[in-house]
Amino acid sequence: MLYTQELLEELNILVRYNLTTTLEGLKVHQSQASPATIEATKRLFIKGLVSQEDGGYLTNMGREAAEQAQAVLHLLNPA
Repeated sequence: MLYTQELLEELNILVRYNLTTTLEGLKVHQSQASPATIEATKRLFIKGLVSQEDGGYLTNMGREAAEQAQAVLHLLNPA
């Protein structure tokens, strides 16, 4: 199985979350974000990884996914 463009967009959202705190979320602004980013965030909400359609906070499952996504990114791009 290969990464699709949709999955890459979702991973790019997950790596934006600050994992050092649970009190910080993301807000995807309709006027500033690309349509691809808006749709990726909605898909993460449908999958139960974030608390709101426009981002919000990571759910427990979302935090686990974000940790994994960020770990892979750091392994592949250590800079």
